[in-house]
Amino acid sequence: MSFADFLLKWYEQNSRELPWRFVQSPYRTWVSEVMLQQTQVDTMLPYYEKWMVRFPDIVSLANASEQEVLSAWEGLGYYSRVRNLHQAARIVMDEMGGHLPQTPQGLQHLPGIGPYTAAAIASIAFGVDVAAVDGNTRRVLSRLMDVREPARSREGEEIIWAIANENLPQGQASSYNQALMDLGAMICTPKDPDCAGCPVAEQCLAKALGVQAERPVKMPRKKPPHLTVTAAVILRGEMVLLAQRPSHGLLGGMWEFPGGTFEEEDADLEACLKREIMEELGVTIRVGAPFGVYKHAYTHFRITLHAFMCGIADDEHPRNLASDGLVWVSLTELSAYPMGKVDRIIAERLLKEAHDEILPG
Repeated sequence: MSFADFLLKWYEQNSRELPWRFVQSPYRTWVSEVMLQQTQVDTMLPYYEKWMVRFPDIVSLANASEQEVLSAWEGLGYYSRVRNLHQAARIVMDEMGGHLPQTPQGLQHLPGIGPYTAAAIASIAFGVDVAAVDGNTRRVLSRLMDVREPARSREGEEIIWAIANENLPQGQASSYNQALMDLGAMICTPKDPDCAGCPVAEQCLAKALGVQAERPVKMPRKKPPHLTVTAAVILRGEMVLLAQRPSHGLLGGMWEFPGGTFEEEDADLEACLKREIMEELGVTIRVGAPFGVYKHAYTHFRITLHAFMCGIADDEHPRNLASDGLVWVSLTELSAYPMGKVDRIIAERLLKEAHDEILPG
């Protein structure tokens, strides 16, 4: 028996219970795969459930506004995924009669669908005989075949995809791909793999050589850069000013408290914030009390954000010089504007402190 035979037998008895497997459709498979890009299953599950209530099909997603879609995705991160998903849904409705392409090649013409996602949708939703290599599969096959090239290198990727395709049992791509994913998630984990419970342990070259912990081989990592950032909580009466980030780029289309990155020429954080607000809004601000220090890690860099309570003169009128929109919002309306994680924390703290001030002591 091949390792695929043992794997499929194990999968039949031990597959994970996931909602897109209970109620199957190409759309549900597509959404689940996009949500799982760079996100763990346990993290994305509640988002998936809420998403399917709000956008149960391609029609409802295509007809939604960008702000509705961003709000539903808020907290899941990597927002380019949802902007691409939304754009692709509109293309499917406008140009493809509401039906997803059934081949990997056709799927890759849609925004946000690369080789892995295309192969996963084609094999799982349409039964196309094509392998799909995600992070779990990459780890399983690196150990099973003792791949010594870095798994994320071009050479390593070519080797692993070739192994996946060479061992694909015809007509069973859906189960085969999902079995490899489940094995990596449940048994062949990054640390302390359960080799005793592995259905293909006897065929695993890394286990035979005792090098499981050294596979997959990793590329050397560079230390991500760190940025110091400032943000202005600009109040006018009971209203606070929000800026909308440009639609393309990091956190595109999301709303934020305006500000920017500390530069070498800035004398201090206050000078940085005044410069950024003048560049972005064309107004001079009064920088008041600090409103917290917030740390966050993005994919390729980290930030430490310093927020400040700020004010502007009544005769000063912010202009939209660098963003896609400006809006004065009452504190109770902040939840209606999709934000990144740090800005949402600031918004929630702002609302809480305002609420505490009006309560009797």
